[in-house]
Amino acid sequence: MRPKIDATEFGSITIDGHRLDHDVVIGLDGAVKKRKKKLSKRVYGTSHRISVAEARHVFEEGAALLIVGSGQHGLVSLDSESAAFFAHRGCEVRLVPTPEAIQQWNDAEGAVIGLFHVTC
Repeated sequence: MRPKIDATEFGSITIDGHRLDHDVVIGLDGAVKKRKKKLSKRVYGTSHRISVAEARHVFEEGAALLIVGSGQHGLVSLDSESAAFFAHRGCEVRLVPTPEAIQQWNDAEGAVIGLFHVTC
């Protein structure tokens, strides 16, 4: 069952009543895990650009939609390889600021995965 995201503010996200002070990834099974930002930091020196290594880690076979909360001010982006990776697998990507992304997450139906950046 997909968890409900209750709220976000700079530096945190609240999911099913539990406040988390780090970026998260939510899988098809609803499992909430800490984002492995190092996969992108190794390539770009920042977690504000999602590398293909991180894209491979986030993607799950069967996912039709990835909702990316790009931060409170929308500073996260996908690199071109990541965008191509998801497109090749038939997974639509919605990259929107995290406050908007949580609403899209809560309203989404079907095979959805998520990545939510909680700062910038």
